[in-house]
Parts: sequence; structure tokens; C-alpha cells
Amino acid sequence: MYQETILFDINETVLNLSSLQPNFTSAFDDDKALSLWFSELLHASTVCVATNVKTDFSSLASSTLDVVAGRLGVSLTAEVKANLLSGFGCLPPHEDIKPALTNLKQKGFQLVAFSNSSNELIVTQIKNAGLSDFFDDIVSVESTGSFKPDLKVYQFVAEKLRQRVENLRLVASHDWDIHGALTAGLNGAYLDRSGAPYNALFLMPDIYEKNMMDIAEAIIQKR
Repeated sequence: MYQETILFDINETVLNLSSLQPNFTSAFDDDKALSLWFSELLHASTVCVATNVKTDFSSLASSTLDVVAGRLGVSLTAEVKANLLSGFGCLPPHEDIKPALTNLKQKGFQLVAFSNSSNELIVTQIKNAGLSDFFDDIVSVESTGSFKPDLKVYQFVAEKLRQRVENLRLVASHDWDIHGALTAGLNGAYLDRSGAPYNALFLMPDIYEKNMMDIAEAIIQKR
């Protein structure tokens, strides 16, 4: 059975984080600060899922800045932290996004933005990236008090969209997110933006490409 509804992870998958690089490098005096912060953010969110810590994306992102600052021996003012986090709302889309989404829309697929970010942030991101006309719905995990890859958030999005999990497909550039979706019964499409190998311990999706246009074509062919 093909999937009429396609979920898209937003940060890194759809939106390009590289625009944050100059501000992070300036604030931390380290060109690896952005990648370290994002890695720590994902790690912290997974720990929160595993230990049932209830928080939200904004609080988690802010506390992770403090962790990275401590590791790099940097002191961040409230103004600098606010400036770093505000950049998340103005991320540009990757170059392959609009043509790929256009192709899927023209073929009649329902496209849904699905992210760990707050609903307010996702709406802002999608609007500022010029993608509002492409997505039929926006779903944040915020109201669950948890984050992907907690299995309950994938069930949550299915219930919110009034769909069976097996009729949904998640597109993401994070192997842990794809693994979570597959474990919950969804289908997946992995977008390899980093070139790093997919974790061999994780469930493997039936679509694995290096470009969103190729992801779109593979989804269409599944029809």
C-alpha cells in the first residue's frame, strides 16, 4: 500500500542549519560549536524521552546552549542566547526542497511538517522559509511533553491526522528518527545529507537517497 500522507522532519531535513554557523562561531569562538550544540540537543532530548523528563523545545535548546558554553569555557549573556535561538526561526530551505515538494503536491500527496520544535516555532519557520503553500498541516510534538523518537509521538501524529500509522511515511535526515518511525509502524524515507553511514543497529527504510528530489520520485514510484 502506498502512503498518501508524507511527514517531513524540519530541522536539517527541510531547513538548512548552516545559516546559523556565523553567529555560533562568533558567540563561542569555535567553528564546531553549532554541530556540537545540535548533537547535544538531540542527545538531551533522547535522555528526556528515556527518563520521562517533561520539557519543551525552547527550554531544552536554551539549557543545551549553557552546557556547550560550559564545555567550551564561554560565558553567554541572555542577549547572546536569545540571538542564537532566534536564528532558528529564519532558516532557509535546502535547494532541493521546493522542487521536490512541488512534485509531490502535483501528484496529490498530503504533505505534513512534523517536528520536535514548538508549534509556534514551526509555523514561523515554514512561513519565513516560503513553504506555507506546500504543507497541508503542521504538527508539533509539543503537546505530548515528549520528543521524537518516543514511539508515542508517532502514534500521536497518526491520531491527529486521523490516519493509520502504516499509511504514513516519514522523510528525515536523521537515522534515529527514521528508526523510531519504523518501530512505531510507519514507513520511512531516509535523506542522507551528511554522508555518514546509517546506523547498522537501526531499522532500515525502503527508501534511501541523497537528494530530496530522488526521495520524491521514489515515493511517487511506490504508488
